Amino acid sequence: MNTPTLHQKKMLHKIAPLVGVAILITMIWLIFSHHETAAAEHKNAQPDAPMFTHQGNEIIVPADSPLKSHLVVAAISDASTANVLSLPAVVEADPSSTVNILPPLTGRLVSLSVKLGDVVTKGQVLATINSPDLAQAVSDTRKAQDALDLANKALIRARGVNGVGANATKDLEAAESAHTQTQAEFDRAQSRLNTLTMNETLIGSEKSRKKPSATLTITAPTSGTITTLNIGAGAYINDMTASLMTISNLDHVWVSANIPEELIANIHQGVTVDVTLPAYPDITLHGKINSISPVLDADTRRSKARIEFDNTDQKLKPNMFATAHISVAAKKQLNVPQSALLMNNDNTTVFVEVRPNVFVRRVVELGTENETSVNITAGLNANDRIVVQGGVLLND
Repeated sequence: MNTPTLHQKKMLHKIAPLVGVAILITMIWLIFSHHETAAAEHKNAQPDAPMFTHQGNEIIVPADSPLKSHLVVAAISDASTANVLSLPAVVEADPSSTVNILPPLTGRLVSLSVKLGDVVTKGQVLATINSPDLAQAVSDTRKAQDALDLANKALIRARGVNGVGANATKDLEAAESAHTQTQAEFDRAQSRLNTLTMNETLIGSEKSRKKPSATLTITAPTSGTITTLNIGAGAYINDMTASLMTISNLDHVWVSANIPEELIANIHQGVTVDVTLPAYPDITLHGKINSISPVLDADTRRSKARIEFDNTDQKLKPNMFATAHISVAAKKQLNVPQSALLMNNDNTTVFVEVRPNVFVRRVVELGTENETSVNITAGLNANDRIVVQGGVLLND
């Protein structure tokens, strides 16, 4: 490698400052050139289009606004749809097939022949009561029978004697009156005894002539199931208004739905009802309202609608919970999606399109609602076009 000469070193020393100045000038020119280009680009750039503008109470969305693609506008209608009411209900025995067994007399319950839940047939023995009152009724009937027999004999004699002219007419009349009175007394005593028991052997048997029977047998007046039992053997009965037991025929039952006072006008006899029960979640029973109670319960302010069902399989048990689904015709109403509703201070509002891409805020009043829509009771008209999606972007 050749070593620079002294002359060359002197030349390099003179040129170096000039090269540095040239580089500095080049850098300054590049900086100024960049600033001029940026200024020109900034001068030529257009301002961003506004999202929307206000004109009075109107909100105007320009045609080139990026907001336009986020707004979904749809017309609302006043279509009438069926409304399904779900009402609490309970399974009940038919009162016309339910009999409360009351004791006809006071006394001691000496035997009980049935248990709760037993199925009984008409005429089956249910219980036996030992009652002094029954012995008194038998005794009264027997005395009335004896008096009637005597009156019959006296009347026969009086007619015979009067027939041959051996007594006065007034004697015959007295005998006839006595017979009439004893007959009436016997009929009264017999009727009371028949009310207590239909066992005619209580009168006329040798045993009853020596000592009147005090044993009263209670039999089933109808076939059915023992649904309540309120007494046990050995208990003393002193209240003849207290039921001993209840027999219910459960071959058909009622499902009673509780209708709120404000819905009574929408439900009437013959309306179709679907009934579901927690006990049988996979089964839906179909029936019609047989009757609606003419009075409201004073405490619940509800009226009972009764639906009758066949229950020969005994699946439906009294007091089971149920739900009655009743379809009623709904009046025409405006429904809007939940997404259209916006909160503005203490009011609920929607945006209504009054002209293409022009919207105004309108306060609405809400009615019933579900998971997806809300009934509007005031503030909108049928066929109004509203923002159903993206309205929150206008909610400034």
